Amino acid sequence: MENRKKVAFYTLGCKLNFSETSTIARNLQDEGFDRVDFEEVADMYVINTCSVTENADKQFKQVVRKAMKLNDKAFVAAVGCYAQLKPEELAAVDGVDLVLGATEKFKLNDYINDLSKNDMGEVHSCEIAEADFYVGSYSIGDRTRAFLKVQDGCDYKCTYCTIPLARGISRSDELQNVLKNAKEISAQNIKEIVLTGVNIGDYGKGEFGNKKHEHTFLELVQALDEVEGIERLRISSIEPNLLKNETIEFVSKSRTFVPHFHIPLQSGSNDILKLMKRRYLREVYTERVAKIREVMPHACIGVDVIVGFPGETDEHFLETYHFLNDLDISYLHVFTYSERDNTEAAEMEGVVPSNVRAKRSKMLRSLSVKKRRAFYESQLGTQRTVLFEGENKEGYIHGFTENYVKVKTPWNPELVNTLHEINLTRIDEDGSVRMEFVSALV
Repeated sequence: MENRKKVAFYTLGCKLNFSETSTIARNLQDEGFDRVDFEEVADMYVINTCSVTENADKQFKQVVRKAMKLNDKAFVAAVGCYAQLKPEELAAVDGVDLVLGATEKFKLNDYINDLSKNDMGEVHSCEIAEADFYVGSYSIGDRTRAFLKVQDGCDYKCTYCTIPLARGISRSDELQNVLKNAKEISAQNIKEIVLTGVNIGDYGKGEFGNKKHEHTFLELVQALDEVEGIERLRISSIEPNLLKNETIEFVSKSRTFVPHFHIPLQSGSNDILKLMKRRYLREVYTERVAKIREVMPHACIGVDVIVGFPGETDEHFLETYHFLNDLDISYLHVFTYSERDNTEAAEMEGVVPSNVRAKRSKMLRSLSVKKRRAFYESQLGTQRTVLFEGENKEGYIHGFTENYVKVKTPWNPELVNTLHEINLTRIDEDGSVRMEFVSALV
């Protein structure tokens, strides 16, 4: 047993990356590695990269430096989106030994031998057209929730996005395999599964670019709702044009799917949506929110929005601001536009100065605080179900209700990963909600 090597992982970016990191880690554990925390000394450090924001690029270098400080003889491997888009750039970072692109990342063990350092990072990447097969994955053991990947890649051509270049065409897991993974997760006493992918509403496209949908997203949701042992299912993020009324209605009556939707908007101006080549106009977004509110008045609705896109004038931005202010939503994820290589938007005119982008971002973040507060206030006095997380934060344990209200109560380790009926009583100074117990569930 003393010959087993130690491996540590660091994940940048989205829930999908977390699910894939967890799968890569399980593969390596099967091959004789012991997983340790990234803060510990390890024989190998694996960094799962992201390329969505400029910041993620810089973060990668910081993470490599951190690994080298822990053990300057450790083998460092980079996988993920940035590794596919800019492999040579990553390979040139001091300390990096191996860079694996989109088709190779799940075969990490094939590329490591005695873990001796390389003079120069070794690159194994592919033409992204070769990423036409599907590898299922899910995360367990990292947190109270599991992230279950159901789809990968994207056929959309949004002018600001590198994801199709990093992950390839839209393709999906077979329904039976998703259900098998869901059962494996529930057998680990995990109470909540979050469905993840690049464009999960496009679920059903087969491997090898098969455009025929074997199953629809609605059929996926209906089948998962019947899996025994799962207490909660959450849809992570879904395009407004792919979130159908039938799905919204099914979730409202579902046994396990929770009333929480995260729906990317990106802009409240139709002019900017057209420049972004989004597949809907803002009127569609208004309809989706109205439908959710009609059948689930207490639902939580999160919104992605980008500020500072090329051509976004003050008028366009105010259109977005007022649109969101008037919309009955619960919180925003605000992204400041940053130019990405090989995207149409990077060549567009009307570049917005960085100080203006920052100002607009700040305005929308303030609006998000206001929206979340109003949503939380609307939930006070109601009875909800909470799933408690595993961390002791300054003497408190936190959890989330089914409709994504963050609650807190004094720390009690017995509450970790348990579900309870509670009453929401008041909003605390830190913005989370205080509660009273009604009854324990599981």
